[in-house]
Amino acid sequence: MTPTEPLTRGAAGHDAVRPPLPVKMVIAGGFGVGKTTAVGSISEIEPLTTEASITEVAAGVDDLTHTPRKTTTTVAMDFGCLTIDPTLKLYLFGTPGQERFGFMWDDIVEGAVGGLVIVDTRRLDDCYAAVDYFEHKGIPFAVAVNAFDGKVEHGLDEVRWALDVSEGVPLVVFDARERGSVRDALLVVLELALARTEA
Repeated sequence: MTPTEPLTRGAAGHDAVRPPLPVKMVIAGGFGVGKTTAVGSISEIEPLTTEASITEVAAGVDDLTHTPRKTTTTVAMDFGCLTIDPTLKLYLFGTPGQERFGFMWDDIVEGAVGGLVIVDTRRLDDCYAAVDYFEHKGIPFAVAVNAFDGKVEHGLDEVRWALDVSEGVPLVVFDARERGSVRDALLVVLELALARTEA
């Protein structure tokens, strides 16, 4: 039976089609690395965001050196969805990037099949917490190096060494602003999660 073949017949004799399987995936990373942008680029619905203005107090806490035009920040989560094919629908949850919102992560990540950790190579230390979190929880994840201004500061081998992640963790370069690029990065995580379930 193919995924779109009828499963049952309704009272009026109409065929019922199986709805796509819902799959939860998390997009994580440090402050200002492109999580909200990635969700907004790929979501087929208007994404739900919890953006708040960066106040003078927050600006004193959050490093805006590499994101001087950033005026808002995620204070709870981002949410969007993407239908992969008739059998599968991804529900995307973006985490807040600041350490002070870390207490929300367990709730956001619960039930997720995998995660995409977005990295800005100009400040790799900002993503250590996300990498450590997924490793500690045993959740499959990939690292996506966001190509700010179309370039990255370090090669993938250097990034892998700096993050100290195993060869089993995929590393990709992507552009959080480009729908196709975000899709390809998410598919890497999905394939990793499926391989884990089949192992």
